[in-house]
Amino acid sequence: MTSKNPVGDLEAEHTLALAVELRVLLGQLKRRLREEGSMGDFTWSQTSVLSRLERDGPATVTTLARAEGVRPQSMGATVSALEAAGFVSGTPDPSDGRQTILSLTAACREWIKASRAAREDWLFRGISTKLSADEQTQLASGVELLKRLVDS
Repeated sequence: MTSKNPVGDLEAEHTLALAVELRVLLGQLKRRLREEGSMGDFTWSQTSVLSRLERDGPATVTTLARAEGVRPQSMGATVSALEAAGFVSGTPDPSDGRQTILSLTAACREWIKASRAAREDWLFRGISTKLSADEQTQLASGVELLKRLVDS
């Protein structure tokens, strides 16, 4: 970061420090939310597959592997563990009997719902007990700014 304007350097350094602090803080928040949501013994890969199936709907192992950027064999192992846990079930693909279409089970949907509720409850309790009304307003403004960053 070289600039002939020392004020510009200070602004850039401040912005970089803010970016670093935000990255670290968001990582901590993500870890804490994961703890509060009781993700159980699921790996990051398994959790990612469950999220994808919830968001995008039923899919084959091949489609999931492509979307997650892994080999179909690796995805097969991930899916097998989720099936053994009772969170994913498969039905034959009506257009190609060699393929299986995977979807979330009712038990998994309930687990996701309970996990999400636990995370939201933790956030609600923290916001309502640790932040004043003015700070809650500031937080709401910060959330709007973060939305703009995400949309950029």
